[in-house]
Amino acid sequence: MKNKKILKSFKYAFKGIATGIKEETNMKIHILIMLIVIILGLFFNISKTEWIICIILFTIVIASELFNTAIETVVDMITLEKNEKARIAKDVAAGGVLVVCIGAAFIGICIFIPKIILYFQHIK
Repeated sequence: MKNKKILKSFKYAFKGIATGIKEETNMKIHILIMLIVIILGLFFNISKTEWIICIILFTIVIASELFNTAIETVVDMITLEKNEKARIAKDVAAGGVLVVCIGAAFIGICIFIPKIILYFQHIK
């Protein structure tokens, strides 16, 4: 019985991820950026540590977007009319995703800019 419950919970979790990817434009953007970073990581042969950092950042960004989507959905269910507290909740959740994305972008720049500079110096 417990195994069936666990399998169902995984099924629902994967369904939630799929829904987030399918319905959220920002999630599609995050996935696209993640794929670009993976391609760049393969091209520049980043280190194991750099891969671990990238994977942690991918996880945090995607999870943040999923949490934001969940918060926005619940807020939309609770209130049908304009509500200042609902707006604040949605804006703060979106702001949290933005903070995570800015941090991830800065870390990505620290990882990839030196490699890009070296690459272009090498091909001169």
